[in-house]
Amino acid sequence: MSRAASLKKVAEANFPSRFGQFRIFGFRGRGEEAVALKMGDLSADPPPLVRIHSQCLTGDVFHSLRCDCRAQLELALESIARESRGLLIYEHQEGRGIGLLNKLRAYQLQDNGADTVEANERLGFQADLRGYELPARILQYFGLTAVRLMSNNPEKIQALERAGVRVAERVPCLVTPVQPARDYLRTKKEKLGHLLDPV
Repeated sequence: MSRAASLKKVAEANFPSRFGQFRIFGFRGRGEEAVALKMGDLSADPPPLVRIHSQCLTGDVFHSLRCDCRAQLELALESIARESRGLLIYEHQEGRGIGLLNKLRAYQLQDNGADTVEANERLGFQADLRGYELPARILQYFGLTAVRLMSNNPEKIQALERAGVRVAERVPCLVTPVQPARDYLRTKKEKLGHLLDPV
């Protein structure tokens, strides 16, 4: 099966938001689902700003201070709106791919002294189970061969490059850390190689 055949657009609609006017797309591919918010003409130069954001119910919806996910999501939407063009892909990969309830089990282990990587591993998972094949196919759906990727995660850059999408620029997605998230961010930097300022 080709990459194109394994991706299906299931819906598209206007999506007004407090960040501006988007088009919202729903995609399905090989058991995965993702949503894309598109603003403006993506075909113009320079390559558009793109953010691949993994779902974080606790942060994005409930405003958790254990992570920086909601702050990164809002920064990305604000940045796209400021340029009046760009794409945000929202992947259903809660808890670095372990799922919501396992993420809560990991929280419990973290309350007892484990860091985020150790907690995932004690539950029998890799530190990060996420994959980025679906977002790469979504970028190809929109005809994008080059992007300015808003990310601190080198693995996202490598995944897109492997899929044939050139990362013309990495745009840092840095937010001011709050105290409860400092250990989380330190672990991302020291154990997962994320490109973050000292925390």
